[in-house]
Amino acid sequence: MAAEEETVDLEDTENEQESKTKKSAKHDSGAADLEKVTDYVEEAEISSNNLDDAMKVVSDQQTREAKAKQEKEKELSKVKINKDDVDLIVQELEIPRMKAERILRECKGNVVEALTELIN
Repeated sequence: MAAEEETVDLEDTENEQESKTKKSAKHDSGAADLEKVTDYVEEAEISSNNLDDAMKVVSDQQTREAKAKQEKEKELSKVKINKDDVDLIVQELEIPRMKAERILRECKGNVVEALTELIN
């Protein structure tokens, strides 16, 4: 019987060691994967010339957009609109006066087109 107990004890000890080895192997493989990811890419320096060029392109684009918006606003302000048309849109659709004026100007004073635009 004592021989059987020793065999069982040895098997239990071997099973425990195997499970610990498996756990540590899993843990180590995760750390190895993390090292692969972090070591794979090295940071590159960004040259100041490229950065300056990119900033200039963005700045130029913003300037063009602002100028186009300003020109559109100037063009819309030249459009004559009827006060009665604005009142009609405000009362019927219950929208703010500024929005009604804006839509009417965009539709060049055509109240039917403005109403259609607002409904759609």
